[in-house]
Amino acid sequence: MGRRAVRNVHEGLDLTGKLLSFDDLPNPWENAASLFDVDRPLEIEVGSGKGLFLRRATAANPEHNFLGIEVAFKYARFAAANLLRDGRTNGVIAACDALRVFRELVPDASLEAVHVYFPDPWWKARHRKRRVLNEAFLADVGRTLRPGGVLHFWTDVEEYYVSTLEIIDAMRAASPRLPLTGPHPVEEPESEHDLDFHTHFERRTRKNGEPVYRSEFVKLGG
Repeated sequence: MGRRAVRNVHEGLDLTGKLLSFDDLPNPWENAASLFDVDRPLEIEVGSGKGLFLRRATAANPEHNFLGIEVAFKYARFAAANLLRDGRTNGVIAACDALRVFRELVPDASLEAVHVYFPDPWWKARHRKRRVLNEAFLADVGRTLRPGGVLHFWTDVEEYYVSTLEIIDAMRAASPRLPLTGPHPVEEPESEHDLDFHTHFERRTRKNGEPVYRSEFVKLGG
């Protein structure tokens, strides 16, 4: 299921502090609190799309900070504009490569949660090496979550779901590189109105009567 176009954001809108590049992210990461109004536990969403999850999560969880990472600049700008209009001081978005952020910037045991919702499945076999949920990234997730922290993974592609769980099982069997328990089941939430969904992809999938595959993994030691 491909992405749909987003509305244009007014060119004069000042998104300073809401829309970031890789170079705007703190290095060293210990200064990450400077991205927000208050130092709070941090969660990262990988592949934020139009930013519906960020809008909902920042409102529902004001005690946490949220960093969304979206490689497509137009989508990142749209999401940042909505966070600005909503007055969310606990959410920002970076237009860059999430895998690079985890690999080069995020230190051990620094995150409360990592969210990966409906990642690009890269359908062709020769392209599957481009999938976000690969061994290197999953190792970084296990490294950067604090004990008790959670990886949330949802997809509408059963093959992607099953193959990701197989990668996780293989990594856990081979070494302690991935100290995660799970998959733990996630109930399908009831939707009370037309935009009461985690993401726009979830909304489209469920309205089409198609299944969503959900799981959580918890970092050992919590």
